[in-house]
Amino acid sequence: FLVTWIINGFLSKFLYKRKTSVFALELPGYRLPKLSKVLSRSLIDRTWQVLKRAVTVSLIAGAILYLCANIPFQNTTLLWAMADFLNPFAQIFGINGVILCALIFAFPANEIIMPIILMLYMSNSSLIEFDNIIQIKEILTMNGWTFLTALNTLILTMFHWPCSSTLLTIYHETKSKFVTFLSFIVPTLAGLILCLITTILFTYL
Repeated sequence: FLVTWIINGFLSKFLYKRKTSVFALELPGYRLPKLSKVLSRSLIDRTWQVLKRAVTVSLIAGAILYLCANIPFQNTTLLWAMADFLNPFAQIFGINGVILCALIFAFPANEIIMPIILMLYMSNSSLIEFDNIIQIKEILTMNGWTFLTALNTLILTMFHWPCSSTLLTIYHETKSKFVTFLSFIVPTLAGLILCLITTILFTYL
């Protein structure tokens, strides 16, 4: 929360210093809501629009993930090659290239981060899930996970870019690319800074 507070203070001081915030509260006359309008606005207007955006991006991202996991590249797959390429950068923040690659490909839906990680570690060509948490622990431990790795993965799961449908909804509501970009970059920077701090503390203390 301290990192988020510092970033917000920086934005308020340098980027929005000439903009004043105005809060106006207007209470309209109360009218008994009509069931037809409530269903129309909540189910059709809102839910349908969000689902349409989520499905559109998910189909494209799912196809890209499948192709990267099955296209051979220098005695491995394209997905593993990307993970190896990202590994040096990821290690700066106490994780590895597989985790960073999973975070990137989980952009359509953050809940598939762990299935992508397990898919890479098991050298599978499709997403897999395990019901036995002991088995998951053994797989992660065999692939070099430590307490720091688990901690920083948890931090980045909480502090990183929102999913695609959320960003599209933000842009649809605000009509601002800048606000959408801030919604992407601010939590991501907060997560990376927190991971950098924990990595330094675990390395030198």
